[in-house]
Amino acid sequence: MKFNTTKRDSQATEVEPVSPEKFDFEAYSAYEATLLKKTGAFWKADSGVAVYRRMRAAEVFADGSRDRKRSLELQLGCLEKGMAFKADIPNFLEPWYGIGVWASAYGIEYVWNEKQAPASHYRFETLAEALHYEPQAIAQTNIGKHTLEMIDYFMNRTKGKLPLCLTDSQSPFNTSTLIVNTSDMMLNILLDPDNVKTFLDNLAGLMIDFVAEQKKIIGDCLASPGHGFASARNFDGYGQSDDNIVMLSNDSYFECAVPSFEKVGMAYGGSALHSCGDWSNKLPLLNKIKKLQMVDAAFSPETDPNPNPALPFAEALANTGIVLNARIVGNLEVIEKTVSQLWRKGMKLIVVTYCPTPEEQEQAYKIIHEICV
Repeated sequence: MKFNTTKRDSQATEVEPVSPEKFDFEAYSAYEATLLKKTGAFWKADSGVAVYRRMRAAEVFADGSRDRKRSLELQLGCLEKGMAFKADIPNFLEPWYGIGVWASAYGIEYVWNEKQAPASHYRFETLAEALHYEPQAIAQTNIGKHTLEMIDYFMNRTKGKLPLCLTDSQSPFNTSTLIVNTSDMMLNILLDPDNVKTFLDNLAGLMIDFVAEQKKIIGDCLASPGHGFASARNFDGYGQSDDNIVMLSNDSYFECAVPSFEKVGMAYGGSALHSCGDWSNKLPLLNKIKKLQMVDAAFSPETDPNPNPALPFAEALANTGIVLNARIVGNLEVIEKTVSQLWRKGMKLIVVTYCPTPEEQEQAYKIIHEICV
């Protein structure tokens, strides 16, 4: 099997929208409470496995994120449908609003193309220009205000009863290339690393402040680490997408990008790291990142056109305490083969599945737990 380019979202599930008036909050609260016993035990343990059947509506992570009513109803449909699939980790709501939230501090607005996720375009040709610009607090930007309004709407319409994560979060390094021409950013990593680190540190401060604004609204409903990761109220850490990781050498990444990544994460219980594609060459750095709680990676061709090899992750993460969030789109054979390669004594492994039926999911659940003993 290979990555299907005809699909809108390879990790999405078709669901029927459910209005808040028709959603059974008591049933979901009871369901979540049962699974939180499992997630709490998993998080505290030195090793173990947990299964997460991710429910994701494609429209929510495209143009549907702009319509808060539609987004919430689709996500409530995900939560309702997810209860029929055997798992150890519950699904949660995401007030998702795209990857340009942080860049809005530098006067960058979203571009909405039909049936697409919101896009943004860098504003500055050089890092020097961006360093001379006075950024605005994210909460005061159009995108920031809308994000907070989305969260507030979700919280009010769900009566503060359902788990909800922070908006999609890019690392300072990822965000930098949404603000400054990527070519100039990369050149400055070689020629002017001190100013790169200053810029990324400034971005980290802006992010920390905006996360604090979101947490004021979400309160005890917060599911961590957040977007793209299996998350729960009793998990720790703050998830950051760092897809630019593949563009730097290990030395340059650790010197220039990691300090700001750590700064954001340390403010909120540690970090969780995501990158698309094959980023296995960065595995030697993971134990050096302060309080790294979780990493996310794709492990099958149906999940990502350039998936990660399983064995290096197993060898690098066993007995470290770092949780591996392993996304595996595929049939039972693919799941069994991949989990067998990923599992080692001392691993903390979350297997993220996308089985099409509850019956297949139950088989996958049994297979995974039989392997990981």
